[in-house]
Amino acid sequence: MAQEPPAQDQMHYEAMAQEALRGVVKAALKRAASPEGLPGAHHFYVTFKTDAPGVSGPVDLLSKYPDEMTIVLQHQYWDLAPGETFFSVTLKFGGQPKRVSVPYAAVSRFYDPSVQFLLQFEAATDGAAPAAGEAGDAAPAAAAPETPADPAEKVISLDQFRKK
Repeated sequence: MAQEPPAQDQMHYEAMAQEALRGVVKAALKRAASPEGLPGAHHFYVTFKTDAPGVSGPVDLLSKYPDEMTIVLQHQYWDLAPGETFFSVTLKFGGQPKRVSVPYAAVSRFYDPSVQFLLQFEAATDGAAPAAGEAGDAAPAAAAPETPADPAEKVISLDQFRKK
């Protein structure tokens, strides 16, 4: 008896799940941008692909790092503006305030070390945008949270988000 090949995912569930989880990033940034700011010890490491479409910032900053940039939103950030498709924030780079704008689609990792909450994404890149560097209140790429070596460790359980 011939075995039928698995059905092709024409619904693109993986892409829908990635988009939904990016909504968690957007909601967290909106909360951080509220007048109350970040509650307790919460702070965020946001890693994004610097060559993704729509990433913008000063040319001198963007020319330093060709692949990824990790910024930390903890003590020294200003004018955090989470929009529907991107966020903008001012950070100090080399002691100078500089504004960067990042589409949520460019985010490859979101980490809140205060509660060990990590989301990893397949960020869209096309090489069209310039490269970027690191923030003064940013973690160097080498100091960013480690990516799991086993692909199975990238699986995120949605059980914690379900109503009980």
